[in-house]
Amino acid sequence: MAEGIIEIDDEGFDTEVLQADKPVVVDFWAPWCGPCRAIGPLMEEIAVALNDKVKFTKCNVDSNPVTPGKYSIRSIPTLMFFKDGNVFDQVIGIVAKSKIEDIINKML
Repeated sequence: MAEGIIEIDDEGFDTEVLQADKPVVVDFWAPWCGPCRAIGPLMEEIAVALNDKVKFTKCNVDSNPVTPGKYSIRSIPTLMFFKDGNVFDQVIGIVAKSKIEDIINKML
């Protein structure tokens, strides 16, 4: 896992995301998903730059089916942005780095 990005599971989701003391980005992904692998480096770049202000996480939908089901994740990659334990925004599919940064800046 890249520096600054935490791998989370169904059991730790509430603690790591909903109870976090700062905004959280959750990358719902799977190892077999080409677009998920393509967006990974963008997430790593942003995580390195903003890790002190925002928590970056990844949730493998194959090994953790409960959380994606709870949030109606139907396509991956899906990025969900949480602030104060609530969904702030989400994007589905590959998006520009600037789009991700814009959402994060609005959360801050």
